[in-house]
Amino acid sequence: MTGQKSAPGWRELPHGAVPYKSSREYKTGDWGVLKPKIDFGRCTKCTLCHFYCPEGAIRMRGDGYPEVDYDFCKGCGICAAECPVKCIEMVRRG
Repeated sequence: MTGQKSAPGWRELPHGAVPYKSSREYKTGDWGVLKPKIDFGRCTKCTLCHFYCPEGAIRMRGDGYPEVDYDFCKGCGICAAECPVKCIEMVRRG
């Protein structure tokens, strides 16, 4: 790693330190095992998946349907558990 500055570990950060990257710059969804697959034919556009997603990885499209940003989805399955019509299935990432 010659010439590259490495980021400090959390123990080296002073109290009240400001993170050097925002969550939009730090893609976190590449380590999950599962991902949500939405059946749009059964989706009622209730937006609960969007509101319950702890990572903000589900956005609502212009047509009212949810869209998953897999760069930030960690595959926790909360969206599938909270979906009232069970149109979200957790599938293995491939």
